[in-house]
Amino acid sequence: MQAVGEVRAIGRTFPESLQKGMRSLENGRLGLNGDPAEAARDALDAEALLAAAMVPTPARVAQLEVLLRRGVDPDVVHQATWVDPWFLDQILAISEARLHLESVGPDAMGRGDWRRAKQMGFSDAQLAHLWDRDVADVRSAREAVGVRPTYKTVDTCAAEFAAETPYHYSAWEDEDEVRPSDRPKVMILGAGPNRIGQGIEFDYCCVQASFALGAAGYETVMVNCNPETVSTDYDTSDKLFFEPLTLEDVLHIYEREKCWGAIAQFGGQTPLNLALGLQANGVNIIGTSPQSIERAEDREMFADMLHKLDIPQPPNGLATNEAEALEASAKLSYPVLVRPSFVLGGRAMQIVYSDNELRQYMRTAVEASPERPVLVDKFLEDAIEVDVDCIADVGLYDYPAEATVVIGGMLEHVEFAGVHSGDAAMVLPPHTLSPKLMDTLRRYSDAMARELKVTGLMNVQYAIKDSVVYVLEVNPRASRTVPVSYTHLRAHESRHDVVCRLLLEKKKGGGGGGGGGGG
Repeated sequence: MQAVGEVRAIGRTFPESLQKGMRSLENGRLGLNGDPAEAARDALDAEALLAAAMVPTPARVAQLEVLLRRGVDPDVVHQATWVDPWFLDQILAISEARLHLESVGPDAMGRGDWRRAKQMGFSDAQLAHLWDRDVADVRSAREAVGVRPTYKTVDTCAAEFAAETPYHYSAWEDEDEVRPSDRPKVMILGAGPNRIGQGIEFDYCCVQASFALGAAGYETVMVNCNPETVSTDYDTSDKLFFEPLTLEDVLHIYEREKCWGAIAQFGGQTPLNLALGLQANGVNIIGTSPQSIERAEDREMFADMLHKLDIPQPPNGLATNEAEALEASAKLSYPVLVRPSFVLGGRAMQIVYSDNELRQYMRTAVEASPERPVLVDKFLEDAIEVDVDCIADVGLYDYPAEATVVIGGMLEHVEFAGVHSGDAAMVLPPHTLSPKLMDTLRRYSDAMARELKVTGLMNVQYAIKDSVVYVLEVNPRASRTVPVSYTHLRAHESRHDVVCRLLLEKKKGGGGGGGGGGG
């Protein structure tokens, strides 16, 4: 590590740890190999790959794997790159295991074969890709022969005396070292790897959730792979699992710990992307439902909701390739704001003023596809941007009008709209908005929280131009401004405590989707 980008991955073998680390990075890789992302690298010839691997980059380890899988002598790779031969040997072992697994197929896998594959770090998703099978089928076949992970303990006291705060990692062995417990458990999904573009605000929310749940009598189970955060401090939660935030790994822990539910709305986009899959596999998602989250994030569903509520938004479009982006921009007229969907922190967000700038953006800044479309919005020049944070318990009621929605803070951006809120300076309370505009912000935020049946946190980003309030986006999850709004609410709004108690009391009484994360 030179700056940010690290993850912590622990296994019983180096290949297992390496592959865990690779799939923890959230860069499209399912492991060191065996996924759709390797196609572009496999297309390069050996000479080009070797030249690329001579320069240390984030892609280097994958380049080395392709070279070794193609049969390039490890000594040649070592002399060119000066990567230690021991590491090359371990990477070669992964490559050889991949080639073997690819050749035998799932039907020839016995219990020992499954175990060896997992001990080499291969995820179910990797095996599904290699065998052209559905991931659920691979999981079922593995579990049918009794291959499930066990969990080992990292002794934080080095055996000098009994450790009260150990943490855990998965292994594919016989002995399980996690202490059993009869207390009701709630899993909290962290924010994932340490990286530019996703800040400490999500970790703050995860930590506060852990403290609040602990005070309410629940055992807290934190899942994260980021070694640089408070959520992965040994004394923040009752149990800490250093594991990749993938569907397979999270489900294993949830089932092993027999959790009552899981909180996905505090860790940012990483756990939200897992919410629907977790719910489909029987996980009780506490707080705002995955369906409501999808409704806020899906561009067409979101537009339909705003139309129903008669709330304006800037004209916009979607593009899955360069031609569609140019077509959308022609309809909207320049300038337009372009950004990938389902991202955080302003990564690859840009204001463009011409076709040439847009072509350059589409070719160099993003990889657009039907699964990863680019959002194209009409850019409102000289507009005032405002962030609004709410906490609500709407999802706990059959009739949303009975629920409570509390606005924790309205933060007016100092700069005009166009500076991402992750980089913006803000003022709380707003200093230039009229009472009428602030009332509109309240009404719109309340209406959207009730329509989305928010249980827990919600952040809304607005742009105000010519006294018209436009909604830019709604996030039914924690946001970067929550720590500020939360502190402001605690200091000035006693109703906050009422909402938090409502969330916990309703959860205990089975009154809906829960809400322990509301604290």
